[in-house]
Amino acid sequence: MMKCFSPIPRRYLIELGAAMLVYALVLCLSIFLLKTGYFDGPSATLVALLPTLPCIAACWAVLRQFRRLDELQMRVQLEALGFAFAGTALLSFSYGFLEGVGWRPLSMFTVWPVMAVLWVVGGVIAARRYR
Repeated sequence: MMKCFSPIPRRYLIELGAAMLVYALVLCLSIFLLKTGYFDGPSATLVALLPTLPCIAACWAVLRQFRRLDELQMRVQLEALGFAFAGTALLSFSYGFLEGVGWRPLSMFTVWPVMAVLWVVGGVIAARRYR
């Protein structure tokens, strides 16, 4: 029997963990600097975007891990991501229509958690297919 999910490699955990630690630190620094009121206009925009830099490192770690997957694991992840992509599109468009009739607007920060949850759900569904 082939495994669709294998243990998470230590190398990936270190790469992603380091990127997320730096992200948390830069995020705190960015929030602190913006609350000082010293930055405004374009400089405030740059300070607000500083946490995206460690996010690039996190994306790089995820992509490196994808390249390490075997063909079956890659297929499971592709199906999971397809499910997450389509589900997030459906939910965000649906909610956008509801905003048009007076529902409270949601922050863009809600999109990623929705996609992450749907990625996990899609992964479980796809992995069950290949048992």
